[in-house]
Amino acid sequence: MWKLYTLLTITMLLWGINLPMLKYLLTFMHPVTMTALRILTAGITVFAILGALKLVRLPTRKEWTYIIGGAALNVVLHHYFLNMGLFRTTGTNASLILGTGPVLTAVCTALILRNYPTRVQWIGAAVGFIGISSVVLAGGDALSGLKLGDAFIFIAILVQVLSFLVIAKAARTLDPRLLTAYMLIVGSLLLFIISFIQEPGEFVKFTTVPPNFWAVFAASAILSTAVGHMLYNYSIAQIGPSKAAIFMNLNTLFALTSSALFLGEIITGRHLIGFLLIIIGVMLGSGAAEELWKKRKTIENDKGRGAA
Repeated sequence: MWKLYTLLTITMLLWGINLPMLKYLLTFMHPVTMTALRILTAGITVFAILGALKLVRLPTRKEWTYIIGGAALNVVLHHYFLNMGLFRTTGTNASLILGTGPVLTAVCTALILRNYPTRVQWIGAAVGFIGISSVVLAGGDALSGLKLGDAFIFIAILVQVLSFLVIAKAARTLDPRLLTAYMLIVGSLLLFIISFIQEPGEFVKFTTVPPNFWAVFAASAILSTAVGHMLYNYSIAQIGPSKAAIFMNLNTLFALTSSALFLGEIITGRHLIGFLLIIIGVMLGSGAAEELWKKRKTIENDKGRGAA
């Protein structure tokens, strides 16, 4: 289980770093065109990795239903509204809104899958959300100027949460890593169609961007999107959407830390308090704290029986 927790933490690091990278990329390109090529690059990368591992196969007709549904939610709608939102709002506002992911996942999972989190996990989700609020409000203007971009970001996280439920069902028969590859390719093709309609002629800009753009683009597509989504979807199949989503709280932590490192933003004492609350929320909400407590009780009981 701790191996999965480590993979999820690495995934959140990759996704957190991706937020300032996307903000940088969007200074050169309109969102849909850039996203379509980035997602296609990620899909090809995942297929190359799985091909080397001999894990590629054709899906069944039922599995194609899940692939198309997951691609529409997790790739097309999520990335479309995320990038359209980032194009119109601040990274601070986006961090707060994306931080609602764990709570939304817990609610949707309970309502749709009838899989109810424990009381400790609910407390963890609440503590994590308080930590996120503390971190973001440290900026002083997180809730000011709420606008269309903020609504787009909320739609982005909502459809992503719904996609986790589709992924959890599809992973019963289809390797979640292969599911990721098909979803990325299908989603990118749909995004290309949207980009041709919404942003005609935007592809010409790819010939004018600086070399730094391509370095950041490759890191975002290959590491954050390809590897990140592959690891996260694999984790959903192993521990379920609710527990996996708790780690999304770390997304905000890593996003703001990387913004401080790469964009020169300042980390205050309030940020540090928020970071601590996020860590506590992840430990409680993921069930890691309960596992440690049970292990400790088991060891104590075994010692007690040995002494007797």
